[in-house]
Amino acid sequence: MTATVLVTGAGSGIGAALAARLHARGDRLVLPARSASRAADLAARFAGASTPVLDLADLAEPARLEAALAAVEVPDRLDALVHCAGVVDLAPVASATLASWREQVDVNLLAPAMLTRHALPALRAARGTVVLVNSTAGINANAGWGAYAASKFGLHALADSLRAEEAPHGVRVTTVFPSRTATPMQERVHAQEGSDYDAARWIRAETVAESILGVLDLPADATVTDLVLRPGPGGNAVG
Repeated sequence: MTATVLVTGAGSGIGAALAARLHARGDRLVLPARSASRAADLAARFAGASTPVLDLADLAEPARLEAALAAVEVPDRLDALVHCAGVVDLAPVASATLASWREQVDVNLLAPAMLTRHALPALRAARGTVVLVNSTAGINANAGWGAYAASKFGLHALADSLRAEEAPHGVRVTTVFPSRTATPMQERVHAQEGSDYDAARWIRAETVAESILGVLDLPADATVTDLVLRPGPGGNAVG
């Protein structure tokens, strides 16, 4: 049966891989974009998808945020909401700037919280599923990862609270914790660390997307609460 799925971060990485799989099997897609140009790109790549513009800069002002969310027309019934969007900016606590902290908390934690709140009536109507793509940095925090890990620990807490609150409404909530994954974000992380990037060492974005599909397609008599993915033999699970 065709499902309606809202995916953030569909422009690249895990979100793009997931959107491609959902689109190929005929699901209806809502793909928010951070700018009009990105929205146009998504509309061209995923024919028939709705691509509203949701500028995360609006998080700074509650009135602007409410207007931006209102522009994201969520269908009356939403089978799944998958949060894949995220940013990372490595720095020790001693030198991390307020702007860096603010961006990571806004994008990685506040945006999923506010968008989920906006979509809850439609998720409840469909007894749908919320998937929050987190990180193993949301389980263990390493040196230099303080701001990013804090945002991801917060996202973990959000998922746990949401799961308890929405269970009476039939909404399932899953956190996916991928370790290092071969995405443009991971390439940037390596650049920030000053290390060489070899995509073959890390989990493929398509593999994470397949795990999310398994969560979305799980029969209604069970819930996957937390799913941790690490590289297979020969990989590196640091980070």
